[in-house]
Amino acid sequence: MINKIQGGVCAAKGFSANGIHCGIRKNKTKRDLALICSQTPCSAAAVYTQNLVKGAPLLVTKSNIENGVAQAVICNSGNANTCNANGIEIAAQTCRLLGDKLGISASDVVVASTGVIGQPLDITPIENGLDELISGLGDNSDLACEGIMTTDTKKKEIAVEFTVGGKTCRMGGIAKGSGMIHPNMATMLVFITTDCAISSEMLKIALGEDVKTSFNMISVDGDTSTNDMVSVLANGQAGNDEIVCAGEAFDEFREALHVVTSDLCRKIAADGEGATKLLECRVSGARDKETAAICAKSVICSSLFKAAMFGADANWGRVLCALGYSGADIDVHKVGVCFKSSKGEINVCHEGAGVDFSEEKAKEILLEDEIEIIICVGDGTGEAVAWGCDLTYDYVKINGDYRT
Repeated sequence: MINKIQGGVCAAKGFSANGIHCGIRKNKTKRDLALICSQTPCSAAAVYTQNLVKGAPLLVTKSNIENGVAQAVICNSGNANTCNANGIEIAAQTCRLLGDKLGISASDVVVASTGVIGQPLDITPIENGLDELISGLGDNSDLACEGIMTTDTKKKEIAVEFTVGGKTCRMGGIAKGSGMIHPNMATMLVFITTDCAISSEMLKIALGEDVKTSFNMISVDGDTSTNDMVSVLANGQAGNDEIVCAGEAFDEFREALHVVTSDLCRKIAADGEGATKLLECRVSGARDKETAAICAKSVICSSLFKAAMFGADANWGRVLCALGYSGADIDVHKVGVCFKSSKGEINVCHEGAGVDFSEEKAKEILLEDEIEIIICVGDGTGEAVAWGCDLTYDYVKINGDYRT
């Protein structure tokens, strides 16, 4: 049994967090520096963007947690620290400064940045803000969540309680992400904490497998960010026997992890820049999971389909079009499509051809803020889910003057 609880990244035993405005962002009402700390060293794992252009913090973090250990996460917003000549130096210096303040090794720090690319990041505001940031550590997951936001309009956090080997464990996460979301194994910035005892090797396996069906299945605009990272810290304070191999305990951990990651996926997609609707595409009947995933992602990524959903237009032809160019091995003459929301469900396509349906009912269904696109592509066993959002006028407005 997995139950949702309050607390975000502070729900797990031994974790505290905080978020402040240190001066990186001009708007003093916006928090721009976040910190998550564990009382004890943690098993650590992370996945990173596949963009060849990578933010300096990712490179430093990857080096830091190569040994599978971390104890703190620090993240600034307002500046991505990417494509800067001294980016590595600034990221590494952030780790050293924080490590000195906390009394831990600089290599036990996960460092991240998000914001505008190509602008120098001054270390001074971060250095000057560390005392306030650390002194305010507590049950403040929501403040840390605010500290990592950029164009996000809503905070994204979750926590769950679950059982491993008879011991009660907790896991929580926060995320930021609204634009430049089209990762191929991660998404924007996601920080997850847990008090479950698990080795770094098994944690890495769990995270690497999970992103294939969570963060790898989300898209807002087709742009893969330079700073995408998902990290997980596990401090073992729940007292369960450490998970060191596959088995029932590992399965219980993976199930809880996926509840956390899939929830954050939905929240990121729903808060896509300018978005008014969350789109969830469910594909079944494919020859295998990989084929189903290709189909679902192709539909979610279609600009034409996303625009149709903005207009509440049941243009199912755009679904078939996206399936047709996806590269998936399917028989288009076996495709069925339904649209579903809290207002009901309507069948619009059967065996690759249109069926009679009420346009009025379809519009009523598609005017809701959460839409399911249910697709069957045959009689196989492959299934997949992908998340995205509609494409609106506001997306262009937001990105037309992003730097100003």
